[in-house]
Amino acid sequence: KPKIIDFTPPWKRISMVSALEEKLGVKIPDLSAPSTRDFLKALCAKHELECKPPQTTARLLDKLVGEYLEDPILNPTFLMDHPVIMSPLAKPHRSLPQMTERFELFVYGMELCNAYTELNNPFVQRERFAEQSKDVEAGDDEAMNKDEDFCVALEHGLAPTGGWGCGIDLCGNQNFTARS
Repeated sequence: KPKIIDFTPPWKRISMVSALEEKLGVKIPDLSAPSTRDFLKALCAKHELECKPPQTTARLLDKLVGEYLEDPILNPTFLMDHPVIMSPLAKPHRSLPQMTERFELFVYGMELCNAYTELNNPFVQRERFAEQSKDVEAGDDEAMNKDEDFCVALEHGLAPTGGWGCGIDLCGNQNFTARS
């Protein structure tokens, strides 16, 4: 049966971690603490979600977000305030510790846009690449390797910058109608 998607603005906005906490009735610990990985692993097990190795904090969190926040979205919704551990190229959020100035636009469970304010501090970027490299070494193919050339380029200056990507990946036989 076709689904009707309502594109009438304003579009809903949800903050990633706080929305997940509300949906699951939990308080997610400090994302930089090593014990948080075990907390998220247990949460995935409790909800019978399989997260393939490597089970890093970022991948476990992404699995939960996909299942409980992204997949149920029908009408255009901005998923905002991504954690630093999932957004190595984004600037830190101005008022939410451990979060970044990043959003993704979802419609009918599909990501249509990913955008963020680009981090332009070479020293912080180098630290984030080093953290991500640990996940790469553990086998995470979505984590980023250290890019020293990029960090050196940042040292020469990058004005405040933003970026976005847009695309539609239709999987399976989706049947929907859009209206505004």
